[in-house]
Amino acid sequence: MANYVLVPGACHGGWWYEPIAAELRAAGHSAYPVTLSGLGPEESAAGINLDTHIDDVVRLLEAEDLRDVVLCGHSYAGMVITGVADRVPERIACLLHVDAFAPEDGESVWSLTDDSWHEWYAGGAGADGFAFAPLPVLDERAVPHPLATITQRIRLTGAHRRVPRREYVYCAGFENSPLTATYERLADDPSWHVRVLPVGHNIIREAFDDFREILLDAAPANVYFGP
Repeated sequence: MANYVLVPGACHGGWWYEPIAAELRAAGHSAYPVTLSGLGPEESAAGINLDTHIDDVVRLLEAEDLRDVVLCGHSYAGMVITGVADRVPERIACLLHVDAFAPEDGESVWSLTDDSWHEWYAGGAGADGFAFAPLPVLDERAVPHPLATITQRIRLTGAHRRVPRREYVYCAGFENSPLTATYERLADDPSWHVRVLPVGHNIIREAFDDFREILLDAAPANVYFGP
């Protein structure tokens, strides 16, 4: 049995992963879709930054004593899972970045994106100054996302590089993707295994079966998959 911890992107909660988490559980694995702080219904984003979200996931791993974890992050959540891996690399068997940021020390989502994205982040936070509103194209369950998680620079010691397996999935059909530079950098890095899918950013909607197989393939080699 593998342990999957699934961290969603901006404006989304654990519900985004539930259809694929159900299939992982049906295959005999444990799956933990995470709803990060400030992203629950009617939950305030005040005082929530990137460190808060990293702490959310580290607490889950420690509370459930999860080891040999496949830690998956979509989009913004690449920031979160990188920070988690830097804190507790000994608990993680595979880092799976799914069309996600993969930052170096001192980078932020803000520093890794251009003005067209900054307009959404800063311009969309006018309601309360703490969170930016979801884009109309997102799922109807999407909620405002804490702005400080986007602007805070990540602090890394380099311990995340001790995770034995690092995977990257690039969704080549994502128009105006802020992740192309990340993909190009990692494609030339032998410590990463990089795949390309000809789909848009919402991989669950557009490539559910491919995503399920990528997740199953990321399980540690000694995991028994049943008959």
